[in-house]
Amino acid sequence: MEIVRDMLSIASVRVKKTRIMYQANLSYRLMEKYLSSLLDGGLVACDDESCYLITRRGKEFLQMYEDYLERRRRIGEEVQGARKDKLLLENMCLNNEGNSKRLAGKKGVLVDVEAK
Repeated sequence: MEIVRDMLSIASVRVKKTRIMYQANLSYRLMEKYLSSLLDGGLVACDDESCYLITRRGKEFLQMYEDYLERRRRIGEEVQGARKDKLLLENMCLNNEGNSKRLAGKKGVLVDVEAK
């Protein structure tokens, strides 16, 4: 999807295949494969001068992809926060009445050690 995003962004102005290939850093074979898919999907259009331009559908794809990336980033932050909360809760359980210590093992596993 990142290659598609790159190619659509490049085609936001009329461009030829060569420019797409170089700016997206693709081999000719890969560029042809992806460009064919973009044309079939109606994400780009080709004019009579062999120039390519993003379509309205292509612009919608770019917007949806950006929205997806933002949601994925926010979810990642939520998951990280939940992990921290879990560790805090585990630590609170292990430290009840002050007789236990929390030790982080090699993989972040909590170990209960009695303080005597």
